[in-house]
Amino acid sequence: MMGYDRWARTLVTGIAVMSLAACAGGASRGPQLPPASFVQQTEGPGEEYVIGPLDQLTIFVWRNPELGAKVQVRPDGRITTPLIADMPAVGKSAAQLSEDIKVQLSQYIKDPIVSVIVDNFSGTYSQAVRIVGATEKPASIPFRANMTLLDAMIAVGGLSEYAAGDRARLVRYDRVSHKQTEYALRIGKLLKQGDSKANVRLQPGDVIIIPTSAF
Repeated sequence: MMGYDRWARTLVTGIAVMSLAACAGGASRGPQLPPASFVQQTEGPGEEYVIGPLDQLTIFVWRNPELGAKVQVRPDGRITTPLIADMPAVGKSAAQLSEDIKVQLSQYIKDPIVSVIVDNFSGTYSQAVRIVGATEKPASIPFRANMTLLDAMIAVGGLSEYAAGDRARLVRYDRVSHKQTEYALRIGKLLKQGDSKANVRLQPGDVIIIPTSAF
């Protein structure tokens, strides 16, 4: 009987050790992203901005100011301007929308010159970075050029009290291969220990998932 009790205690201890090791090693499983600098030595432009629902636009038509307008992109992704009704705007760059408006106005005036300026940015979901789970204020934040994990965590106020930051995941969709990949993150080491190797560069559309600790 004593031998069985000793065997049982050994088994329980072994399971506990393996569970702790699994929790500690959770951040090492899965693909890893290369580290990014806290401060970029050079700042470069990001991807071309894509107009999203609720963006506010100024449309200027040279020598025909009455055909221009200040408009907000409707939730359905369309805009209406003088002489043009229900033109799709979402998913286009300002240059692409300018060209589409030019084509439509060419029916009424000769060789129109059109400019589109984005005054207020909301963007599309594919351009936002979403942070969910155990953070102070889960949010969807607009992506900006050269954005890193540290920037995103500052924007949402860091980790909550019971967050398991080193078991967080980043979900990224590749628009070329149409595949979704999960990457391990070490947010706890980044924020609590200042580990620069835990800071990674983000991309438009990234989703950061932060679980709570089991302990």
